[in-house]
Amino acid sequence: MALAEHLRLTGRYPGSRWAPSPNFGPRPENSAISLLIVHNISLPPGRFGGPEIEDFFCNRLDPAAHPYFQSIAALQVSAHALIRRDGSVVQFVSCFDRAWHAGRSCFRGQDECNDFSIGIELEGTDDIPYTPEQYQALAYIARLTMMAWPDVTENRVAGHCDVAPGRKTDPGPAFDWSFFKALLTDEEIA
Repeated sequence: MALAEHLRLTGRYPGSRWAPSPNFGPRPENSAISLLIVHNISLPPGRFGGPEIEDFFCNRLDPAAHPYFQSIAALQVSAHALIRRDGSVVQFVSCFDRAWHAGRSCFRGQDECNDFSIGIELEGTDDIPYTPEQYQALAYIARLTMMAWPDVTENRVAGHCDVAPGRKTDPGPAFDWSFFKALLTDEEIA
């Protein structure tokens, strides 16, 4: 419980590396954290391990470094945290704040999911399997989030595709929801 208490008091995931993004804002008044959204990202698309995701979320992406970057370099987006392929976690926005990750979105009739959600990016693509280390790290983050904010339950963990259908597809068919949900019951996590 000490780790969840730390998260609830600080807004920071224990063990994560802090890389503050300027792309966030305050949550609306009376907006309780009640949803965790799973995303994926790779920059350039399909390539893993470089600094580009962090550069993108921190508005440092060089549009000349890759042709794809010209189309996204001016965007201002973020997530609360990124889980790398090796399971390491980089946190960009405090959980107390509204990260800019879901865009136009709706969950169970409630619009603007950024207002009440935590956004977690997995370094990956829709069709390349995620690593065991990523599933472990995501289960750890999800469990801590659920303990810190009890309105987030197993039934309130969704994919970006679930809150923005027709517009987003991540985390995609490569994400094993059954395996992930089985990990959530692991008492060793928190």
